[in-house]
Amino acid sequence: AVIERPGRAAAEVVAEAVAGTVRNFPWPKSMRWGEGSLRWVRPLHAILCILTDEHGVAVVPVEIEGVAAADLTRGHRFMAPDAFRVTGFEDYAEKLKAAKVILDPEERAARIEHDAKQLAFAQGMEVVEDKGLLMEVAGLVEWPVTMIGDIGEAFLDLPPEVLQVSMKEHQKFFSVRNPGTGRIEKFVTVANIEASDGGKQILAGNRRVLAARLDNGRFFWDSDLRVVSGRGMEGIAEMAKPLEDMVFHAKLGTQLDRLDRIAKLAGALASEIDADAGLAEQAARVAKADLASEMVFEFPELQGVMGRYYARAAGLPDEVAEASEAHYRPIGPNDNVPTEPVSVAVALADKIDMLTGFWAIGEKPTGSKDPFALRRAALGVVRTILANEIRMSLTPFLLRSTAECRNDVLSLELQAVNLEQSEIAHVLARVRRGPEEQAEAERVERLEQREAELKERVGEILDLMETDYQPNTPDVVSLLAFFADRLKVALRDQGIRHDVIQACFDLGGQDDLVLLVERVRALQKFLATEDGANLLTGYRRAANIVEIEERKEGGVIEYSGEPDPKFAELDEERALFAALDAAEPAIADALAREDFAAAMAAMAKLRPVIDAFFERVTVNAENQIVRRNRLCLLNRIRQAMRQVAVWEAIEG
Repeated sequence: AVIERPGRAAAEVVAEAVAGTVRNFPWPKSMRWGEGSLRWVRPLHAILCILTDEHGVAVVPVEIEGVAAADLTRGHRFMAPDAFRVTGFEDYAEKLKAAKVILDPEERAARIEHDAKQLAFAQGMEVVEDKGLLMEVAGLVEWPVTMIGDIGEAFLDLPPEVLQVSMKEHQKFFSVRNPGTGRIEKFVTVANIEASDGGKQILAGNRRVLAARLDNGRFFWDSDLRVVSGRGMEGIAEMAKPLEDMVFHAKLGTQLDRLDRIAKLAGALASEIDADAGLAEQAARVAKADLASEMVFEFPELQGVMGRYYARAAGLPDEVAEASEAHYRPIGPNDNVPTEPVSVAVALADKIDMLTGFWAIGEKPTGSKDPFALRRAALGVVRTILANEIRMSLTPFLLRSTAECRNDVLSLELQAVNLEQSEIAHVLARVRRGPEEQAEAERVERLEQREAELKERVGEILDLMETDYQPNTPDVVSLLAFFADRLKVALRDQGIRHDVIQACFDLGGQDDLVLLVERVRALQKFLATEDGANLLTGYRRAANIVEIEERKEGGVIEYSGEPDPKFAELDEERALFAALDAAEPAIADALAREDFAAAMAAMAKLRPVIDAFFERVTVNAENQIVRRNRLCLLNRIRQAMRQVAVWEAIEG
């Protein structure tokens, strides 16, 4: 087919593109104004749209809601409000800068960062780095003018994080720290105008507003300290009391229910990571207490941070206080993982409970949707275990946590069922006593049927609550596979192949992540050698032949029997028998010692004899006894190598 589309004038194409972009641009928040129908981020005042060629500048004939394009634009609204003509992009950028507008947001950000650091350095201070705030402020100003001001003396003893968050969230101020004391003592603000008084009035106004904001922070801080100071666990328990009524999830109970589960699991995990079980359990019960504090209610981003301060104020051990903050980590891919044993125990318990809980109620991530950040939780478990080189089997703890979550889910359902039963019994008693019983016979029948269903469900729930969970429990199997997927993500940047991870994980029982990674690294290193690549080819050839022959038999016959060396006719067959006799125990012994390099070395010795076998031996011999023996010998190759990995999962 030949499709011919005639060209159009550039001005016509550009006018259409500009109008379409303006009308259809997906602003997160848009507005209408006047009598027009256009929705845009702000009222549209002017359009600059020109085309430049060898003949000069031409205005593109585009008009939107009565605003026609021109070659005119304006600079800073207050410092350079007059219009000026533009002849091209470079001319546009230069004239804007002359009119007190820096066009490039990266340039604005660089100027703000440089000027802020210089102002702080001149006073022996340093700016607390915040790239997100820097880009936000760079988007709020056209001509950044940076100024430094003092925080009132009355607020300097507030936790630095409180000062930083309050100034950032409400005022868009940068925090300035005294490197000697670590205290936040000053702030940097960015104005959009060069004030005639050098910014004195701007700073004075900002200080007044900041003082009002920090007064709130001071009030929250003092109120919370009055509850916990010097009172140990009693004070923390009083602060945490509202968690009894704070729903974590309708099917998983309150935050306090969740804390009970996390505390039990943290105590059990402690033995695996050389942590004090009592401290781990105590830290878990303290970890979420600050969610009920006034400060965190006002500034949710301070959760954990304030918990650390409150635990210390209560007089609790340092390990417990540190766990309040550290157990949330890692929050992002570049965040450090906790390393102190008590913090590690609470962090793992928190994330495992999150995963098993949502698995228990069927709220697993689907596609790109992960509303409860379960992928991040699983990746956090993987990274924490690997970074701390924790040798532990995940399955027992997943089983334990799954059982705890299931019981809480079932308890909540049992409460709901009992409540409904009570309501039905009340209605039935009233209907049966009244004169309208005959008229409501149909309703009575429905209620009695529902009553019977609920009674049956109560029995089912009670039976389920007594169920012992086994390693093959579907939720646990599914969760381990989920961890394997997160392991692929965690190791991707280290050049570890996802298919090699899958080949090792598919062996089953690979729930010691540190050991699994050691096996994966050894296998990937082996596959990069000539012996490894050729042995993989030999394995595939052996496996394919066996599978093809089994399919020919309609799946009725398997070649899984023990081959007999007395039916070997050729030297290459006998050599393969001898090589397998030596390699199989050597591989098994190396794996038992967790010496994966030795296992690969033992397996590499099979390579020349397997190559020689395929070069000289015809597997499908005419003699059916010899043929079957050779197929069983190929299956023995498959079984010997499958001690190391499931080779079918390896790609390419």
